[in-house]
Amino acid sequence: MVNAANAFLDTLSDDQKAEVLIDFTAENAAAWSNLPCAGTCRPGIALGDLTAEQLTAAKAVLAAATGTGTGTGIDQINDILAADDLLAADYDPSTGPGGGGGPAPSSDASAAPAPSAPSGGMGAFQYGSGYYYLAFLGTPSLTGTWELGFGGHHLAVHVTYKNGKGVSASPFFIGVEPISYTGADGATVEAMARQKNAIAALTGSLSTKQLTAATLTESFGDVLVGPQQDGNFPATKEGVAVRTLAPKQKKLVLDAIKPWVAVADDATAQQLLKVYESELDRTFVGVSGGTGYDTQGDYVRIDGPSVWVEFVVQNGIVYQDQVHYHTVYRDHTRDYGGEFSF
Repeated sequence: MVNAANAFLDTLSDDQKAEVLIDFTAENAAAWSNLPCAGTCRPGIALGDLTAEQLTAAKAVLAAATGTGTGTGIDQINDILAADDLLAADYDPSTGPGGGGGPAPSSDASAAPAPSAPSGGMGAFQYGSGYYYLAFLGTPSLTGTWELGFGGHHLAVHVTYKNGKGVSASPFFIGVEPISYTGADGATVEAMARQKNAIAALTGSLSTKQLTAATLTESFGDVLVGPQQDGNFPATKEGVAVRTLAPKQKKLVLDAIKPWVAVADDATAQQLLKVYESELDRTFVGVSGGTGYDTQGDYVRIDGPSVWVEFVVQNGIVYQDQVHYHTVYRDHTRDYGGEFSF
């Protein structure tokens, strides 16, 4: 990871390095968003401002940080970026959010998208893979503490390193619109299939009695602990206690956590999952709305001593006849490497 970071930095001018290398402070760490607000709401250098050589080096950094595998790591990131390029093509800035609709989404997602340069034409909403930003908070090194920050619309990745080891992969916000599209090869791409299917398998395993215990009194239009909500976890855990579930159901809880933790490299993810598995009997699962995850307000959360995962369904913004997903993975004590108090 350090080698990839330094190789990327070596391709940059001094002015570009100043955009990428920023201080690891609470203010800089928390400066992220899930909105299509480009660089007005997040630090770093835009992918759309990079040369082909620099972009290749940037993608190598992301691959080292997030790992590889179908539907996970850099593969999933590329699918999210490709989906955002569809929004850029179909969004109508003259009518604003919800005024588009566009044709049935399709794209060649078999390869990483080539970002278009971030330049005007979309008013306050700037969709497209060129509007994703990469930053190093602190100096990449095998000693000390530093963080990779990467994100744009529907994506915020934070992987924190201490003395040469990954210690945190949160906060991690991931959403997608459209939730599926057709690639040039005719295959259907579902960028968040692993997350949605794991959540559906978990809640689908609950008996009527367990589902009643899991049902929350609130309704949800979005995730609770999203951007600028650091540390704002509910004071009381709600839902069905995982300790009351059957062993196979407990495994489904852990399986439902994995797709979010898998944003980090394998070693970091495995270490975090060991913690979350050891805490399963003190973890709760809460649901609201339906469990088909195809209707506005369908919601599920997993809340443990450490782990926090939320998944919510929202109506489409650009594709109004479809739904889309917002999700977030956090850790009660390890967000940003546990370096800051909120």
